[in-house]
Amino acid sequence: MINTHIPNNVIFAKNKFNMRKLVIFDLDGTLLYTLEDLMNSVNFTLDLFGYETCTLEEISSYVGNGVQQLLVRALPRDIDDKEFELCYACFKDHYSKHCCEKTRPYDGIMEVLKVLKSRGIKVGIVSNKYQSAAEDVCEHYFDGLYDMVVGESEYCRKKPSSDGIDMIRDRFDISNDETIFFGDTEVDIKTGDNAGVYCVSVLWGFRDRTFLARNGAHLFIENPLDIIDMVD
Repeated sequence: MINTHIPNNVIFAKNKFNMRKLVIFDLDGTLLYTLEDLMNSVNFTLDLFGYETCTLEEISSYVGNGVQQLLVRALPRDIDDKEFELCYACFKDHYSKHCCEKTRPYDGIMEVLKVLKSRGIKVGIVSNKYQSAAEDVCEHYFDGLYDMVVGESEYCRKKPSSDGIDMIRDRFDISNDETIFFGDTEVDIKTGDNAGVYCVSVLWGFRDRTFLARNGAHLFIENPLDIIDMVD
């Protein structure tokens, strides 16, 4: 079900969805349920260094700004830079080996991607994972169903920077009005604003409707299959 609460000044932008040529997705919490693998790698690191581990609920509240910030939030505030770098390296090593154990696409996502591909619509993915992790996960789950994935790197700043969306639009020479972006967090809303594209907030991810509305969301969808209706 599509839920709208759109100010008058963006109704015209909503109507422009009919001209879509490019659909861009956030990754964690939008295309993929990733919390348990993230939690397991965080907790492996915390336990190894003698710190208190996190609950799944805590991990859910920490995600959205990339894995480095996830670890910052999970670790004690008084940790020094040297130990943080050791913890971060440990986390990245563990996650690179175990990132696909409990992670899965949300129900309906594979069907959505196949429909978009069949209609010749370009599909981009923008993640705050580091580039190699984003590539590995997308190739594992969505091989052949997307056109470009952009993660954090020396060439692309993390969301809410518009770098990732800009890189994908520039690659395919597609305008803002022909682009729609789907994400599940307040970071995605800000990213859409910064890129000048409309962000639709999905409600199956890591933030609830009330929180998203407080952070500027105006259009919500409750089921991945609603994406097809919106693109139509």
